[in-house]
Amino acid sequence: MTGTDGQPDEVRYGEWVAVRRQGPGNGIAELVLDRPRAMNAVSTALARAIGAACAELSADGTVRVVVLTSTAGRAFCVGADLKERNALSDAELAAQRPVARAAYGGVLALPVPAIAAVHGFALGGGCELALSCDLIVADETAVLGLPEVTVGVIPGGGGTQLLPRRVGAARAAELIFTGRRVEAAEARELGLVDRLTPPGRARAEALALAARIAANSPVGVRAAKRALRTGWGQDLATGLEIEDAAWRTAAFSPDRAEGVAAFNEKRDPVWPTP
Repeated sequence: MTGTDGQPDEVRYGEWVAVRRQGPGNGIAELVLDRPRAMNAVSTALARAIGAACAELSADGTVRVVVLTSTAGRAFCVGADLKERNALSDAELAAQRPVARAAYGGVLALPVPAIAAVHGFALGGGCELALSCDLIVADETAVLGLPEVTVGVIPGGGGTQLLPRRVGAARAAELIFTGRRVEAAEARELGLVDRLTPPGRARAEALALAARIAANSPVGVRAAKRALRTGWGQDLATGLEIEDAAWRTAAFSPDRAEGVAAFNEKRDPVWPTP
């Protein structure tokens, strides 16, 4: 939906997270990290807001694609708020842990494709937010990395599991053990980034990619994501059974009937309303 001024509708989650719907009926939701003064450092409040936004997006059947973006000029997200962490006792840090996990897990569990639009720094938890998405579009200013071992912890937002799935076990080990930063060109070469754009173009490219995905069958795309995510790491026979279950979800849905009819009638499909 759009507001009366033609701008995307915006729903705020706390002070630092917003969800913007890009247009009437197009199914694209932009999940915006909006703590620019701190370069989107993930505080408890920011983590809680990400988790809440993702829970609502996951429950909204009209959402077809989520694009994760940042309003900070120099960064996508610099990771955990270490100023806040420095003031936490062990007990407080332990109490914060489920909140942090719900944020990263919320992005990872989105039932629709999620695309990260990365510019500037995406470090630690910021890199993990991007890794939690299905696709990463980055511009040439992007710098990614998991430097947690340099401050006495390990990646705790999924990095030790998601990075090797993208770049392989040995490359992930090198990046995590050294904590080094990876600039955009190397990130693209490693497979850490899927698309590379000129500076300032990551968001536009991510939204264009989202529009292409959102034009397809909502049932089919959700089923394909479920098969991809659930089947990863399974033996082939199990993976094929997972694929078959997802296929059945789509094949016996109204979307399949509409898609086949539209193809034969040489017109664009009009997908049934969820």
